[in-house]
Amino acid sequence: MAVIDVGSNSVRLVVYENGGRAPLPIFNEKVLCGLGRELDRSGRMEEKSIGLAMDSLRRFAQLCPRMGVRDIHAVATAAVREASNGPEFLEKARGQCGLDIKLLSGAREAEAAAAGIVSAIPNASGLAADLGGASLELILLDSGRVAESVSLPFGTVRRNRAEPLARSRKAVADRFAALDWLRQARNQCLYLVGGAWRALARLHMDETGYPLHVIHHYALDARAAGDFCSALSGWPRERLEAAKGLRADRLESLPFAATVIDCLLQRTGAGQVVFSANGLREGCLYQALPPLERDIDPLLSICETTARRMGRGGSGGALLAEWIAPALNGVAPRKLRLAACHLSDIGWSEHPDYRAEQVFLRILRMPLTGADHRERVMLGLAVASRHASLGSSLKRLGLRQLISREEERQATGTGLAMRLAYTISGGALSVLGQFRLKRTSKTLALNGPEDGQILVGNTVQRRLRALAEKLGLDHAIRLSGG
Repeated sequence: MAVIDVGSNSVRLVVYENGGRAPLPIFNEKVLCGLGRELDRSGRMEEKSIGLAMDSLRRFAQLCPRMGVRDIHAVATAAVREASNGPEFLEKARGQCGLDIKLLSGAREAEAAAAGIVSAIPNASGLAADLGGASLELILLDSGRVAESVSLPFGTVRRNRAEPLARSRKAVADRFAALDWLRQARNQCLYLVGGAWRALARLHMDETGYPLHVIHHYALDARAAGDFCSALSGWPRERLEAAKGLRADRLESLPFAATVIDCLLQRTGAGQVVFSANGLREGCLYQALPPLERDIDPLLSICETTARRMGRGGSGGALLAEWIAPALNGVAPRKLRLAACHLSDIGWSEHPDYRAEQVFLRILRMPLTGADHRERVMLGLAVASRHASLGSSLKRLGLRQLISREEERQATGTGLAMRLAYTISGGALSVLGQFRLKRTSKTLALNGPEDGQILVGNTVQRRLRALAEKLGLDHAIRLSGG
């Protein structure tokens, strides 16, 4: 499936491997067309920008069928919506490119942006904000549902660059002051979507030496975010130019983007800022799903899909998670256990000496949704611990700051339980049906049939002992009749 997003700054094609609950992007191309650049001055899109956009759309329309794309969602947002020559642009795209582009109203654009956030962060509550080239969508979310929304004429492209930042700040703050419902996000999350805000997140990571360069679900305390945005608004251009990996147009937009965050934090009293890599494009796919499919957990979905692609025999995750559950109930979160069990065998083809760390790094950097950075580290640690201890790598990579000692114990315990299961079964998980774990207040016991002795050798005993010690228990092996 593909989404073509005709935005006010760029025209973008994203092709996804599938359109299911956790769509995986396999191709992403963006062309900076600046359709909204002259919107406030002339009320029209420039012919030069239109020409560049049409060239891009023709390319995208030709490329999609060659890539095997069967379904294209093409949408246009604020610039096309507000421009007097917007209808002409859509007709031209239909005639020259064969694309039936859906023009989103401000309300529909806000709904799609909110759907993108909810697709990655189910049951999100707080304020979602999507800053584009020509508009800012604000959506109040209540357990994943849209309670209020508005589309405002603020954007990184349409802002008059010659206007002092203080004047832009006043205009933004005045519009926010008129929205009483923004106060309902007090002490909740402020979810941020948009390229300028993603660039700001990268800049903050670099400035603070954050160890995990993954934008999605990068979270900041509201005070830290506000202090950084206030400071960045006053940075000289030379300091911005010294930042790594920032395009020239991002340099221009960052101070304004930071100002909008600062104004939102002051108006809402939100307690935390969370950056989302999912937005309008993912929202379009999420809205197209049947209601029952929307209810699937995105983390478990992508982990199971990954297991089918990279494991030796598909995903036996559910069976494995059920088998280790008696040892870990009340110790490790159920969702973490099941996700880890789905991914438990993805490192089978790695060199044994590097398997644990390779698996850990792969999970850290996977395009996961439905997990924050803390859960991502725990998940990677759990699967890595199924192969070997990873304590030194955590320290070397600077990741101990992201999880507590107790969370590290939970993740490692999950890994040791999976390791025990694979040792008993040799990876043929059906063998586990002959054995079961039983936990009491003092002991972790492995129970099995009388003739199961042949499968319970020294290595199994050693790994049962390691798991029991991690859980603070004694261990025992009990074979009926033995």
